[in-house]
Amino acid sequence: MMTHERKIRSWFPRAAAALAGAALGLGAAAWAADSPAPAPIAGETPHFWYRAQPPGRYIDSQRGSKAFAYAEGKIFLSEDNGRTWPHAAAFPNAARITFSHVLKNGNVLFATSTKLYLSTDNLATHREITVKTRGGADYVPHTPRNPNFPGWYFHTLPGVVSWDVRGAEMLVWGNYCNVIGGATPVNIYYSTDGGRTVKIAYSFGRNPFFTDDGSSGGGRGGTLLGDPENPVIARHVHSVAYNPAEDAFYACTGDLTRGAGRECHWLRGTYDAEKDAWAWKVIISDESNSRYKCGGINFVDGKVYWISDSNGPEPHDRGIFRCDPGDLADLAKHALLFNPEVESGNMLIQDGVIIASHCAPASPLGTGFIVSTDMGGTWAQYDLKEFGRRSPTRFHEKNSEGWFRVDLRAGWIDRAEVIFIKPKP
Repeated sequence: MMTHERKIRSWFPRAAAALAGAALGLGAAAWAADSPAPAPIAGETPHFWYRAQPPGRYIDSQRGSKAFAYAEGKIFLSEDNGRTWPHAAAFPNAARITFSHVLKNGNVLFATSTKLYLSTDNLATHREITVKTRGGADYVPHTPRNPNFPGWYFHTLPGVVSWDVRGAEMLVWGNYCNVIGGATPVNIYYSTDGGRTVKIAYSFGRNPFFTDDGSSGGGRGGTLLGDPENPVIARHVHSVAYNPAEDAFYACTGDLTRGAGRECHWLRGTYDAEKDAWAWKVIISDESNSRYKCGGINFVDGKVYWISDSNGPEPHDRGIFRCDPGDLADLAKHALLFNPEVESGNMLIQDGVIIASHCAPASPLGTGFIVSTDMGGTWAQYDLKEFGRRSPTRFHEKNSEGWFRVDLRAGWIDRAEVIFIKPKP
């Protein structure tokens, strides 16, 4: 029997140093000697332990026992879940890093606003990767009207961006952009060779409401960006995920209907490896107050799960939903698993644990988490208010010690802190 626990609980740090050390299985001295600091915030709820990252560097992504981080003018790689950082390199634009991913083979792909880089040797060296168009030409970022706002070409909301596809890792992600950082064309990117070659899988059309007018988020009257041949427009991509049961990818976008067409879409894409070609189809387009304005797409046992980011005119169609992928366009065949009664677009499912979050500007909570440790049988929500008003996003799968990694964003997009969460048995 499913129970929905709507009571919101607030949790505060308790015996932070001892709790963090106990949960990690190590003491504070085990962290790198070059970043000594007071114990970070740490605590527990009935469902999970949590801890903030130590100060000194921003841990941007993780995979297995590896973690990629940066600080002023440098990038770092750990091989023991952040205890030590033996690999480091100078990188003057570290403060502009907006994306990173540790691949299964150990390669590290990372990006600034408009440039993509790859290291294949634990950061001993790194080189710039030039993205290729669907036709094979170099994809060159536009020249921004304001050089301080060149666009967020590679930033994305999900932490999981690669999957085992027919026996090989495939990296696929879409950019969450046109909020800060400058106007940006909206694309879905992919790589089938460990990040050595990155190409465009899909380009959205030119949205007249997010042209390069020199502003941080883009506006009307500037340079049009995007594919002039594609009538499908979006503000940005919310999520891309792979369904191995269908050998197909799904993507959803945001945000509104402003007068140039709907921006909320679900797309289904299939990849032909022999031809290195994609086939995409728009499954549904809808308004911002619908469940199709969403994120956090996950596939488990052939079923698709997602969480609604519905806003705009009331009533809002919100919640965590599940259905067969073939029934996405049929509302009657969707199962509502839980309704947090607030908009959200971030969720990850791993090992029977569902973890999601509140969007802080729309939430009564400071830092709101939604959790089910029994695959949706029961639910709880927690307010980790000691972190302030934060929107958790970029949920990375558990590292080798069982900790999820999550961005905490000020507002809903400005980078703030990193938190690690470990579900209780």
